[in-house]
Amino acid sequence: MNANRVVIRPVTNRFGAVVDGLDLSRPLADDTFAALEDVFWRHLVLKIPAQRLTAPQFHAFARRVGVPEPHVIDQFHHPELADILILSNVRRDGRPIGLADGGTYFHSDYSYLPVPARATLLYSITIPSRGGDTLFADQRSAYDDLPEGMKRRIDPLVVRHHYGNRDDLDRGSRTVASVLSDEQEAKMTWVRHPLVRVHPVTGRKALYAISGSSFGIDGMPDDEGRDLLDELKRHATQACYRLNMSYGVGDVVLWDNASVLHSATLTDPDDPRTLWRITVKPAPGDQVSHSDT
Repeated sequence: MNANRVVIRPVTNRFGAVVDGLDLSRPLADDTFAALEDVFWRHLVLKIPAQRLTAPQFHAFARRVGVPEPHVIDQFHHPELADILILSNVRRDGRPIGLADGGTYFHSDYSYLPVPARATLLYSITIPSRGGDTLFADQRSAYDDLPEGMKRRIDPLVVRHHYGNRDDLDRGSRTVASVLSDEQEAKMTWVRHPLVRVHPVTGRKALYAISGSSFGIDGMPDDEGRDLLDELKRHATQACYRLNMSYGVGDVVLWDNASVLHSATLTDPDDPRTLWRITVKPAPGDQVSHSDT
């Protein structure tokens, strides 16, 4: 990246950074994008402030990061590009224009799919007068800080995942996983992923999706598996592993789904907020191992 224009500002000592001086409305030169990727894998969560993007420009940048995967909730796909999911509490003519209150619990995107997400990108269109932060928890550092005995115990374990939030199954709750139609629900199956994932790019180990879609551990009684996942979740979402990322209009935020948990935060339903979201799978040759059921 051009050192005269681009400034990297770490957010915490562990992870997260703000990248100033980029214009994502134009294609980034290959060397600039490669340098940005290096920053991304190092900091796990990036904010690129004050962009002015059309849907195709946002989509074009996301395609540099990975392969876009449309969300199962297809009624809120962007009318121009189905890879973009509209997140919004705004209603027009009495109907919602986007998905409200999505993912308001710690989770990793697409951990309920056979090939989980590589990264997620959010582009902020309208911000509420208060709140609207995204919370992140560094699962790489959380794993590193575990006692060696716990690491040996959990390294070989395999976790069963399904769409949902294991801590809230009430379809009427604001913190339930976004409710699917019967047709959308039928597309969801059980999948398995390692509890500890080796990052496909950096080779670093991290706890993976121990909150959200993880409902059990192979070879353990259900209650014992959930107890272990809950114990790890309490450890891995402590304040020392967390950051709050706030948004201004035009900000792009992207994160490494293999290395962090994230959670949306509830806002006033009458205080308008709209974002575009694209979640991307690994690029060819960057696939993670998995097993289906």
